[in-house]
This record gives sequence, C-alpha cells and structure tokens, in this order.
Amino acid sequence: MQERVLGRDLKVSAVGLGCMGFSHAYGAPTEKTEAIRMLQQSVEMGYRFFDTAEVYGTPEDPHQNEMLVGEALKPYRDKVVIATKFGIHFDMQSSAVNKPLVPDSRPETIRASVEASLKRLNMDHIDLYYQHRIDPKVPIEEVAGVMADLIKEGKITHWGISEADEETIRLAHAVCPITAIQNRYSMMARWHEKLFPVLEELNIGYVAFSPLANGFLSARYGKDAKFDAMYDYRSAMPQFSSQGMEENKELLTLLYQTAQEKQATPAQISLAWMLCKKPYLVPIPGSRKAERLKENYDASGIMLTAEEVKALDDALDKMKMSDVFGGSRVIA
Repeated sequence: MQERVLGRDLKVSAVGLGCMGFSHAYGAPTEKTEAIRMLQQSVEMGYRFFDTAEVYGTPEDPHQNEMLVGEALKPYRDKVVIATKFGIHFDMQSSAVNKPLVPDSRPETIRASVEASLKRLNMDHIDLYYQHRIDPKVPIEEVAGVMADLIKEGKITHWGISEADEETIRLAHAVCPITAIQNRYSMMARWHEKLFPVLEELNIGYVAFSPLANGFLSARYGKDAKFDAMYDYRSAMPQFSSQGMEENKELLTLLYQTAQEKQATPAQISLAWMLCKKPYLVPIPGSRKAERLKENYDASGIMLTAEEVKALDDALDKMKMSDVFGGSRVIA
C-alpha cells in the first residue's frame, strides 16, 4: 500500500478503511467474530488507516463500532492509525432510517467523549480526532482550544473536522493546526473541490468519506436492488432508486469504459480518480467482504495521468446524473 501524509506528519495508507458499515447504516451489524476477522485481514492486506466514531452502533449497542475496532486492532496498534469522532448524537425519537444528527461540542461533552472513546478503543491516545459535525452553538475556536489542550495532555495527537467549510477551517486552524478534514467526496459529490486551494495553503489533508457514493459507484447494483428499510440508509438514498438508476446510466457507462481500458473495476476507477487528483486525498471506502476490501486496496496501484483525470472531470461536468445522498439532517 502506498503511503500518504495528512497535514504535517500523519502517515497513513493511501486508501483507508471506513469501519462504520460493520455496525451501522448498511443493514444489520456484522457478527462480531466475522467483523474482527475482516478487520484483521485488512491489516494483513496492507491497510494502515481505520476510521470509526463514537456513534457508529445500534440503539441497543450505540458504541459498538469503537469497541469492535479497538478489540480487532489491539494486536496491530503500533502498525495502524485510528481515527474516531466526537460531537453528535442521533435524534432517537425520529422514525427515519437515517436519523437526524444533534450536534454537541461543548467542552465538557468533548472531555467525556475522549475518555469514553479511549476506553472503548483500548488505547492510550487517539491518532486523529474529528469533530463529527460543526456545532453552531459552540464557537469553533473554543473547540480548537480543547483540541490543543488534549494534544498537550497526550490524549490525542492530531485533530480534524468532518463536513468542514472554509471559514470554519481557517478559524480553527489559527488556534490549533488541523491535520485533516473528513468530507464527503466522490464522482457524484464534488461540491467540496472548492476547498482544495485552502487545504493546499494550510497543508491540511482531505479524507474522503463515501468515495463510492455509498457503494453506488461500484456499479454492482441494479434497479431491483433491495435494502432493509429499518437498518440500511441506502433504502432512502436517491442514487439507488429506480429513477436514480435510470438517470445514472451515462455515469455507469463512463465507469465501465474507463475500467475496461485500465483493466480495473468501476470501483477502482472511482478511487483512482481521486487518488491521482491530489496527493493529500485519502479515500476511506467501507466493505464487509474480503474481495471488496482487496479490490479497494488495489485501487492505489492504478495510475491515471493528469490528462485522464481531467477528461473524467470534463465528462462529469457535462453529465446528467441523479441526486446523491448528501448526509443525515442536522438539527441546529
């Protein structure tokens, strides 16, 4: 696995593993023994960057994912970088499959969260600690101040913001340097490309979540795909609807054609496209299957020239495609 550097000095594998799907949002949780086996197998494949959060779980076991990641990766602690997140909880009164998010980044909440995450992960420090969503009720400078204190105390070594905008990045970075943002990014979700100049100016990495548009860009789903309406967010995502499938035919054709030219898969092209675009971009696709983990891992070895990346961008700019899931609603 090729390495990349986030911020000044955080070395990670070029492709990381988003661990959420083992416990949350993509159907019923994976059986624990199997999930641990898959996580450990991913280390053996070469993955060195793992992403979780304190809220990735079920109503019965709301912190399941952190505990799973901590147990699975304990034997490899000196080989891996583990990122987790603070600052939201779900509105459990909602009947939606993708329940609204309630931000809470008060300093006392952050303090309680970091201690609980360290315990669940069975770690003495967190490598990369993200604010999961911006809290409009707490100035970002105050959050950054808490991060600076946690770094001084050795509880975390790096920090970042998920779903960050330029103003927030600049204000936070001035108080405590940000290592990475974690924002949605894929061929179907390119609205954060406007942040590239800011990230380059401040030397901040970009960790791309949902780099396959929640799996759609793997091109493995048809109009008849069915998803559990109780546990699977994809059941309510526009790109997986019958209409969405129809509207995205041109996009899938582009992926198939490019994949054939490069002797790759559509998923690998989707990942290689962003990997070859910027050296500080690190996608974190998730999967529960060994063959998909390997497929995503191997995307870092597929080279696209600058001309090929631009040709894909130009095609995407002109292309009709469906709406894409943009994230759960945040309750201000």
